[in-house]
Amino acid sequence: MPRRSRQTTIVASLLAAACLGAGGGAVAYATLSDGDTVVKQVTVKQSQPIANSTAPLSVNQIYRRAYRGVVEVTVSMNGGSSPFGGGGGSAQAQGSGWVYDADGHIVTNEHVVDAATSIKVRFWNGKTYDAKLVGTDKSTDLAVIKVDAPSSELHPLQTGDSAKVQVGDGVVAIGSPFGLEETVTAGIVSALHRAIQAPNNFTINDSIQTDAAINHGNSGGPLLNTQGRVVGVNAQIKSESGDNAGVGFSIPSGTVRSITSQLISTGAAEHAYLGVSISATASDARIAEIRPSTPAAKAGLKAGDVVIAVGGTSIGDGDDLTRAIDSHDPGDTVKLTYKRGGSEHTVELTLATRPS
Repeated sequence: MPRRSRQTTIVASLLAAACLGAGGGAVAYATLSDGDTVVKQVTVKQSQPIANSTAPLSVNQIYRRAYRGVVEVTVSMNGGSSPFGGGGGSAQAQGSGWVYDADGHIVTNEHVVDAATSIKVRFWNGKTYDAKLVGTDKSTDLAVIKVDAPSSELHPLQTGDSAKVQVGDGVVAIGSPFGLEETVTAGIVSALHRAIQAPNNFTINDSIQTDAAINHGNSGGPLLNTQGRVVGVNAQIKSESGDNAGVGFSIPSGTVRSITSQLISTGAAEHAYLGVSISATASDARIAEIRPSTPAAKAGLKAGDVVIAVGGTSIGDGDDLTRAIDSHDPGDTVKLTYKRGGSEHTVELTLATRPS
């Protein structure tokens, strides 16, 4: 169900070709400040892997365990697709990603590869490979791309259980902010169960809020726990300036596993769909709009109804309702209880497939 707009910023870094006189050219990072950035390419030497342990690792140990599995993603697109405007010619967008499996699948954000005409992946040692798009899901801002690289280049990262993450836990982000590859930042889990807005305006529930520095270009990179396992995919920041202000959001690994498996299997992900919009000002799950020809419309729900339960799950607000619907598959039949005019009503309906 769509959600009201939030003051967040996707964190892919955009690049544009700039002429420097006759026959000259350069690639310039689009930033929101007037400072110059000097980028020096440094090859990181391979380190020995860290032995398995249940004790928390240091930031350095987490980095050495994970850095070879983190990649820089650069896409080319038509110039008119750039949110910085312009139009015509060509542009590039840059983000991050991480190796998901030994088959060469790489996870990143949908907004990193959106409208891409070509995709390149740069590994920790500087080697670059062309990648093909496997599938994207705008509803969770996740994408899977694939490289045909030798097994010696592929170092899949382990995924952790985002459901076990707690506020105050240490976390580490690795990515390519402003094209500075293999950058590591550290912080804590600032909050859990945040709702952020996906590129298609649906809600991504249970996102992890962190104060680890995340900037343009970190999009798609991993958020790692103190065991060096991926618990989130860095996707958005909240900032007045557009740069890091200590409020970043990562898509939880539970969502990542579910969606990635679908994308690898079929190239697309399906989500259950009720067909309502919840009031942005209400503290409960009060319906503001019913979409035509949806399960909600067919079941007779009306604007002003307050949903209080889905199946055996109590609903307190719009986020609870979204979470309850997301826990089902398209085609599932559920009982939905709502209040209207002081009376409770229960209807049985079959959930549809969410439109793109």
